[in-house]
Amino acid sequence: MDEHALPTTLDAWLARLEAAHPVGIDLGLERVAAVAGRLGLTAEPIAEAVITVAGTNGKGSTVAMLEALGRAHGMTTAAYTSPHLVRYNERLRLDGREASDAVLMEGFARVEQARLSPTPVSLTYFEVGTLAALWTIAQAKPQLAVLEVGLGGRLDAVNVVDPDVAVVTTVAQDHAAFLGNDITVIGREKAGIMRSGKPAVLGSTALPDSVAGHAARIGATVFALGQAFQHASYPSAPQSPSGSVTQQASDASWSWQGTALDGATVRVGGLPDPGLPRDNAASALQALWLARGSLEASACHTAFAQVSLPGRMQWQGRWCLDVGHNPHAAAYLAARLHSRRHALEGDEPSGRLWCLIGMLEDKDADGVLAELAPVVDGWVPVTLEGARGRPSQDLAARIEQLGGVVMHQADTPDAGADWLESRFGDADDILVTGSFFTVAAILARWERQRECQGERQSDRQTGTGNACEGAT
Repeated sequence: MDEHALPTTLDAWLARLEAAHPVGIDLGLERVAAVAGRLGLTAEPIAEAVITVAGTNGKGSTVAMLEALGRAHGMTTAAYTSPHLVRYNERLRLDGREASDAVLMEGFARVEQARLSPTPVSLTYFEVGTLAALWTIAQAKPQLAVLEVGLGGRLDAVNVVDPDVAVVTTVAQDHAAFLGNDITVIGREKAGIMRSGKPAVLGSTALPDSVAGHAARIGATVFALGQAFQHASYPSAPQSPSGSVTQQASDASWSWQGTALDGATVRVGGLPDPGLPRDNAASALQALWLARGSLEASACHTAFAQVSLPGRMQWQGRWCLDVGHNPHAAAYLAARLHSRRHALEGDEPSGRLWCLIGMLEDKDADGVLAELAPVVDGWVPVTLEGARGRPSQDLAARIEQLGGVVMHQADTPDAGADWLESRFGDADDILVTGSFFTVAAILARWERQRECQGERQSDRQTGTGNACEGAT
């Protein structure tokens, strides 16, 4: 077999990419930039407007809302995110649809060709995926491309492309092995996606000074939450300053006020709750206004009413899935759960909140558990597969040290879900959290169950045997 023959399936491509580079994460732009140049990605813009989003938490939410806003305004769009939950195809969306296997494979092949000639360049799984996505986007040349940074910012492969608008959502401790524990340094790394003379949207009032400091040093124009833009939980008063947009609605959940490039104050009121962090929603509005030049209130309303993001406060029946895996994300999740339960059930909720949690060894488990503990009634820690997976016994010991009640331990998320499904009451809620891997396992479980339900229905109609008997 020719070892240089290109794979013929997406799964085979992904297996090849996973084994191609000696390490999984290798921060630095020199290798990526060399191949990007061969692909023509640095010669001209890949889209009419490029918005790059960095941050510890809130990147995915911001990207999803930027994409929804762009589509609601009739723009052609591309969105690149990571990691995926169930299918690799989730990482690249073109006009709101996941890229097909064929599209992804063509991108991989183009990168492989450029990587090998004239001299071979070694690239990581993420770097190949990023370059392939950027090449695919460049072929489509959409009106809006929204790019999510994978890790950090300055040295991330996504940063090989110059953005028209840079967004930094939040800065907190995470990925300490690569970014360290110094918030000032982490902030400076994430600010590395900014460009001289271009707008930089700062999406939190709690960012370290190093973020704005970097913007000032390179001459980026800062639009900061709480200064250039803000949001409020009531509709805007009807005002019509130059360049503004206004809308009122009696059932409005929130309103936004921002700043245009020329300094004019702009407003959109009557916005529905997107079900995602409001700071991220406000940042998306500010970023797209700067990239596009204006927004329409009706389109903004449509975008926030329709946007969804799997694995972020995702409710299915009594189950809530959230990929939060650091204390900052856990604190937000706990606050949202507390508000929701008390809004629905009053000061004394009748049901319990169970938490199925699985985490990786390199995450701050104590910090996450401490933030969630006040709202969780019972815990089901589970073990995640792989070298980085944290044993359920470790999580259980930490939970008990915090005074929490461990109801059960399981070797896999599936096994934990089996146990919970047989025991939780009609008024109980189940939170699944701690890692992308934990949430992905439950989403994959539900997908299998849906497939099996379809097969069972087909079997009943045809009278054949059931291939899904016993499947979870």
